Amino acid sequence: MEAAAAPVVDAEYLKEIERTRRDLRAHISNKNCAPIMLRLAWHDAGTFDAKTKTGGPDGSIRNEEEYRHEANNGLKIAIDLCEEVKSRHPRVTYADLYQLAGVVAVEVTGGPTVNFVPGRKDSNVSPNEGRLPDAKQGPSHLRDVFYRMGLSDKDIVALSGGHTLGKAHPERSGFDEKSWTKDPLKFDNSYFVELLKGDTDGLLKLPTDKALVDDPKFRRYVELYAKDEDAFFKDYAESHKKLSELGFSPPSYLKSNTTAALLAIGITVAATVVILSYFYELSRK
Repeated sequence: MEAAAAPVVDAEYLKEIERTRRDLRAHISNKNCAPIMLRLAWHDAGTFDAKTKTGGPDGSIRNEEEYRHEANNGLKIAIDLCEEVKSRHPRVTYADLYQLAGVVAVEVTGGPTVNFVPGRKDSNVSPNEGRLPDAKQGPSHLRDVFYRMGLSDKDIVALSGGHTLGKAHPERSGFDEKSWTKDPLKFDNSYFVELLKGDTDGLLKLPTDKALVDDPKFRRYVELYAKDEDAFFKDYAESHKKLSELGFSPPSYLKSNTTAALLAIGITVAATVVILSYFYELSRK
C-alpha cells in the first residue's frame, strides 16, 4: 500500500489541528527544538519530484528506510519528539503533523506566520535517496534540486534564510559545530546579514550558502533580504507554504483561510441541525 486515504477534513479535524498546533507550540518551546523540527518538515517535503509526482510532504520520512538516508542524519530525534504529540492527537496524519511542526517552529522563534492548510495523506513508500540538497555543492546543484520540486530562485534564497535557526552537528553533517547566526533560536534576517560579511565572523557558511552570494541572480535576493526583513518574512512565508504543499491539492474550501473554513463548516452543521429540528417538530404535529 503506497498511501493511506486522505483524512476527512471536517470541523472536528480542523479543531484537532488547532489543538495539535497549541500542543506543538508548547512542546517546541519547552524543548528548544525549533531548528530540528523545521528541518524535519523541509526534508519530508523536499523529496518532491514535479515530473513524476512522487515524494513530497507525505510523512514518509518516519519510515526507517528514509530517515536513515545520509541527508536525514539526526532527524529520528525530531520524529520521536513528534511522536509524543501524535500520541495525543492520533487522528492527525503524520504528513500534516510534520508540516505543522515546521510552521510552528518558525512562529515560536519570532518568524512570520505561515498559512497552514491540513489534509495531507500519509505514505508508506519512501523515495530513493539523493533527492535532497547536498550542502557541499554550488548554484547549479541547488537549481537542479529545487527546480525539480517546481520551486524558483526566489524560493531557494528565501528558504535558505531558514538557516537563521540552528547549527551544524559534525556527527550528522560532517561540518564544524557552528551556527549560521549569533542567535540560532531566533528567526530573523540575520542569516543574510551575516552571509554578506563573508568569512570574518566565525559563523557557519557552507558551500551552498556561499553559492547564494556568488551567483548574481541569487545575490540580489540576499541583498534585499539583508536590508529588508519585512520583504524576507513575506517571501519566506510564501515559499514555505509552497514547499509544505508540494504535490498536495487542498480541498477548494480550505485553500484561502482555514479558520474561515472551520466557521463555514460549523455554520453549515448548525443550520442542518436547525432544519432537522424544524422538520422533527412538524412531524410531531
